[in-house]
Order: sequence, then structure tokens, then C-alpha cells
Amino acid sequence: MAELTAWALTTGEAGMRSQARGLALAAADDVAERVVGLRWPWSWFRAGWPGVLGAIEAGDGAPLGPPWPDLIVTCGRRAGVAGAALKAAAGGRPLLVHVQDPLADPGVFDLIVAMEHDDITGPKVLKVLTALHDLTPDRLAAAGASWTPRLAHLPRPLTGVLLGGPTKNSPFGQAEAALLLERLTTLGRATGGGAAIVASRRTPDEALAVFTAAARSDPALWVWDGAGDNPYAGVLAIADRLVVTGDSVSMISEALATPHPVEIFTATVRRRHEGFIQTLVDRGYARLFDGAESASGPRPRLDATEDAAREVRKLLAARG
Repeated sequence: MAELTAWALTTGEAGMRSQARGLALAAADDVAERVVGLRWPWSWFRAGWPGVLGAIEAGDGAPLGPPWPDLIVTCGRRAGVAGAALKAAAGGRPLLVHVQDPLADPGVFDLIVAMEHDDITGPKVLKVLTALHDLTPDRLAAAGASWTPRLAHLPRPLTGVLLGGPTKNSPFGQAEAALLLERLTTLGRATGGGAAIVASRRTPDEALAVFTAAARSDPALWVWDGAGDNPYAGVLAIADRLVVTGDSVSMISEALATPHPVEIFTATVRRRHEGFIQTLVDRGYARLFDGAESASGPRPRLDATEDAAREVRKLLAARG
């Protein structure tokens, strides 16, 4: 059987790149990333409108022509517009799969992978519970092997803490960080374990400072402040439990792709995220983090990327 080729096509935003790349890697053998832009006013068009092809700019300099791939995975509205134009230029041959709601006619795409809370339905729409990503079991295993010795000084059980940042109507500053630290301290006293705390690019300095100050006097706490190697995947791999701030659907989804118990810290979250988190809690995939000791045995991995890839491979196989 010939190798399946794919483009992961986005406008460059990190979260979108991870989702498109993750699905492409799970569905095809040879994957190339393509970062594109659209000149105004075509950037305001919807997928499927004519005249878009000439407005596409290759942001990374990679070619956007033959040989065409078997599969084009897009994520983000503007990437969907570009993907539809490129599929037409290729004579309709590439399978065009869009991640998230493209805000366009679903019939333009061969498949749309949307989360349950997205307001889109139809025969070409696959609804999934969590966001797609590129954290494969092999990647997690490699990161775990790298970070196990570096975090071996922390007592077990180890809680991995993934910090996001503020969003609209959902602050995450000094007060929220202090509340999270208080609950982590309560958990540490109950279990005798430690915590590895990983900040993101969105974590405010004043929130991060709460944890770094505490770690100076508590050897059971370790905080990554953005310097040196990013331990994110390593902490996901080796922690005994994971605590994730509720502002990030992507981080929660990546945590659920591990076998570890997942708890979500929700001081305040956006209404859109509330429904997502409550669904996870109601179905037993996660619990809200209150600092109380809870069962910490392994659980089945929840990975929508693998589910979506199976559907994409079926469509590719049907094409022959």
C-alpha cells in the first residue's frame, strides 16, 4: 500500500498547529506542515468562495502546489478557506478535513471534526469530546524518560500542575494562584507527595510569583518559570495525578490523553468552558480540584485525535 501524504495547514497559531498536525500525523504516513496567510479582503471570505487561490500566501515559504497530498487537514477559519481553494486547484483529489467549526457550509469539506459544544451538525460532522493534539504515546514516553531523572528529587505521589492564564471573564492572577496553592498544600500534607508546576506563556508574572515564592521554602514544590527545556510533556508523562487550570480546553484534553487521574481547578471559567468541564465531570473523566485526597489509580486514556484519525482513514480507504 502506498504511503499516505498529508498537509497540516494553518495560519500559524500554536494551538491550531497542534490540532491539525496531530490529526495529520495520526492519519497519514508522510506529513508536512504548511503555514499560510490570506490577503485582505479574501481573509474575510468563507470557505468555498471563488477567487481565493491567488490571495493565499505561503507564510513559511513551503510550496503550495503539486505534488498534491492525499489529505489536507485545516484548523481555523482562514485556513479552511485556503484549504478549500487548494483542494479545488488540485482537481478535488485531496481529502479535505477541517478541525473546529469552519463557520462555512459543511459541504465544502469531506469531514469536519468539531467538539460537542460547537454549534455545527450534519452528515459530514464528527463530534468529539476533547480537543485534538499531537501528544502521541510515543512522544509522551520519550519525554517521560528525559524528565524522570530530573524530577526524581520530588516526593511521590507527584502532582503535575499545568497553569494557563486569564481569559475573558475568567481571571487568573495572584488571588487565583494563591487559592490553587492553598489546595495543593492541603493535598501535599494529606499524601506526603510533591508537585511539579508548569507555567505556560499565558501565565501572568504575578500568578507565577506565588508559586516560585512558595517553592523557595518547600522542597516538595518545583516550578518551571519558562527558562530552559519545557517540561510540559514530561510532567504529563510521569505525574501520578494532574491538576489543570480550567481556562484551557487544549491542556485539559492533553492531560486526559494520559492514563493519570485529572483534576480541574476552576476559580472562575468562561461559560463555554463550564459546559465542557461539567461534561467531563459528569462522565467520570475528571473531577474538580478542591485539595482533597481522592482515588489516584490509572484510568483509560481519552484521546479524540485517535477517534478522528480512524474516521479519516476510513474515508481515505474508501477513495482507493
